[in-house]
Amino acid sequence: MNRNKKRTQKLTLAAFFVAIEILMAVTPIGFIPVGAINITTMHLPVILAGIILGPLYGALMGFVFGLTSMLKATFAPGITSFCFSPFITIGGVHGNFWSLFIAFVPRITLGVLSFYIYLAMRRMKRSRVTSAAVSAGLNTLIHTLFVMGSIWLFFGSAYANAAGIGVGAVIITVLTSNGILEIILASIVIPALVRALKPAMERMGFYDK
Repeated sequence: MNRNKKRTQKLTLAAFFVAIEILMAVTPIGFIPVGAINITTMHLPVILAGIILGPLYGALMGFVFGLTSMLKATFAPGITSFCFSPFITIGGVHGNFWSLFIAFVPRITLGVLSFYIYLAMRRMKRSRVTSAAVSAGLNTLIHTLFVMGSIWLFFGSAYANAAGIGVGAVIITVLTSNGILEIILASIVIPALVRALKPAMERMGFYDK
């Protein structure tokens, strides 16, 4: 396939993924508030873009995820939004540089690792569907631990005061409740989409052989 044509197709698909991510962010399906935390489906397009389009586009989608997260925390703040936006002050606690770190770095890492873990599974001779399921589930777990660990590290006391519960307890709650749901969702939805998109992606040369 002509290199410029393939690049154009990738950019078009990336724009489509970005549009989906923005649509999810501005509708209830993207962030579902549950107390001091959110159940999210925003990680799904990031993982899928990383697997199909590669680490650069996965990182781009992760950046969009982080941007929407920061904007939501800024313009529709909750009690712990200072963890995700440097422009918010709640209960005397100011967001800062580390708010940007939490909003963006775990999400960008999610997009990049989605590709490399998928690639590692493929090199172990696993099927595309199995590789996608493992990448989706593992990366969702890593993302959750990265976000909550960063909150504990940079905003531990402030988060505990705002949420009315210790960060350690929140992390356990996240991992044993919505964290598990997000992992299961990713492990089912992503391989199903990989299977469904396989013919079109192979024609465009986006899948490994």
